[in-house]
Amino acid sequence: MMTLCADVLKALEGKTLCTAESLTGGAIGAALTCVPGASAVYVGGVVSYTDEIKQNVLGVPADVLQRCGAVSSRVAGAMVSGVRRLMKADVAVSVTGLAGPGGDAYGNPVGTVYIGYEDRHRAIVKHYVFSGDRESIRRQTAEAALQLILENA
Repeated sequence: MMTLCADVLKALEGKTLCTAESLTGGAIGAALTCVPGASAVYVGGVVSYTDEIKQNVLGVPADVLQRCGAVSSRVAGAMVSGVRRLMKADVAVSVTGLAGPGGDAYGNPVGTVYIGYEDRHRAIVKHYVFSGDRESIRRQTAEAALQLILENA
């Protein structure tokens, strides 16, 4: 993970990066800040574990949360736009999903994850289904988010 983080930070030299994390609880930001000099690129993040934080801090519309649920493409897209705007960053990534122990009321099973990426040229949301225990799903999500940044940097 350290090498992937270093590669992301190097690819974004001269730009700023921020994160909006739900199921990873800050793991992406923590991994990035293990790399010496990360502050030249990584400006910070929001751990938006609850719908209230998604709505009140990141600006995810309440009706989207109610209609689609927190684990959805629409929410991941709103999270990434909201954090990028809030942090005034060049690049942002968001993650929302289910690491277990159970699915949600919208029919999403454990392992369902949406990752958003946004820069000034594009906005992308990708859907993933990971397997394994809670920690494995969280790790796979963080790695996929970092890889998505690297692919689009």
